[in-house]
Amino acid sequence: MSPTLPPSPVGAFVFLVLAAALTGTARAADWPHWHGPQRDSVWRETGVLAAFPPGGPPVRWRTPIAAGYSSPVVAGGRVFVLDRPRSQTRGNTGGALKRMAEPGVERVLCLDERTGRILWTHEYDCPYDLSYPSGPRAAPEVDGDRVYTLGAEGHLHCLEAETGRVLWSRHYPRDFAARTPLWGFASAPVVEGDLLLCLTGGDAHTLHALDKRTGEVRWRALPPREPGYSTPVVVEAGGTRQVLAWDAEAISGLRPATGEVLWSVPFKTKLAHAIGSPRLAGDLLLLSTFFDGSKLLRLAADRPAAAEVWSIRGPSETRTEGLHSLMGTPFIADGHIYGVCAFGQLRCLRLETGERVWETLGPTTANGKPARHVTAFLVRHEDRFFLYNELGQLLLLRLTPAGCEELGRAQLVKPTNRAGVREVHWSHPAFANRAVFVRNDEEIAAFDLTAR
Repeated sequence: MSPTLPPSPVGAFVFLVLAAALTGTARAADWPHWHGPQRDSVWRETGVLAAFPPGGPPVRWRTPIAAGYSSPVVAGGRVFVLDRPRSQTRGNTGGALKRMAEPGVERVLCLDERTGRILWTHEYDCPYDLSYPSGPRAAPEVDGDRVYTLGAEGHLHCLEAETGRVLWSRHYPRDFAARTPLWGFASAPVVEGDLLLCLTGGDAHTLHALDKRTGEVRWRALPPREPGYSTPVVVEAGGTRQVLAWDAEAISGLRPATGEVLWSVPFKTKLAHAIGSPRLAGDLLLLSTFFDGSKLLRLAADRPAAAEVWSIRGPSETRTEGLHSLMGTPFIADGHIYGVCAFGQLRCLRLETGERVWETLGPTTANGKPARHVTAFLVRHEDRFFLYNELGQLLLLRLTPAGCEELGRAQLVKPTNRAGVREVHWSHPAFANRAVFVRNDEEIAAFDLTAR
């Protein structure tokens, strides 16, 4: 009898249960979506270090890649990321509000999670006409044996995860008459059941749901307007499942199966600065944007509806109240909001009122001085947070209403992009299988975060 075959029906049952359990464990440790496996910026894996060793986390591997802002994702022993080879621009030398035309290609890369070896590459022609033309923005989305990717000029691909073979594709400008936003398409596609949710913009509708197997349009919703840059989230609220889509004009709740708009609350953002994802904690939904401050909504418990709790906006970007986030999505924990404000201030606010409790510049800036558009990303793990700042540093923090306690800091990669005169690195890390995966415009790297 082969040792790989169970000897009896009972043995077969036990074998299959154990195999399923092991498979579930492996998948639970992956990071297949924007903001993680449950899309909530929480890393739930155990056996992770509580302090950095001397010299920082050990390097598992480093692999050269090209430029881009796209976050890596990790699933099934593979790492997926997008880049733009031969890009000649870092940041935007012509100014943040100026489109820059540049020929070139985009690529989807698949790497071996264990070794960093490139397994396959999918490359396509993609001239740019946008601001900050270094490379793609949106994180890939992995669903089973498929990976979905979106480029900065609206090239949507469904690829076979194992081989990179194109199964179907769409192009937002061609198929939905969508004009590329000033800073490129950045809203990651989101799988919901049999659908792929895409915040496209366009001449007729702003949100499209595609059949994830074929790419065919299943429904269209929301009137035509600037899509912004925020990735939708799907939640259970008011006794029903809802897609929360935030565009440049409003935050809306929709029925996933049909696209029916269940409710909508206006929140017009200057320059379409809807970038971070909507953040739900219990029945409270938070939105934050650079120019227009923050808005807190309460989702009804007995029906799909939303009502404003508070809206706070400072008199200017240098005199902010509440929280004016740029790219990072704030985190809500224990009745408080933690997030990075317009000039790099890591702030704690009271959730129910938006009142500021404390702020600090230490974790986010090079010299403790404020700077415009400073960006950092927060991921919670157990009783602490990982903060990844624009300098390429990973910090271990304990964030409480009493203050910010720094537990460790490690330089992972160098900042290779530019924002004005500042060297920056604007790409969200992925946390999976007791490691952190980060990329800049020159390399992607994995660092071991296993507890010793």
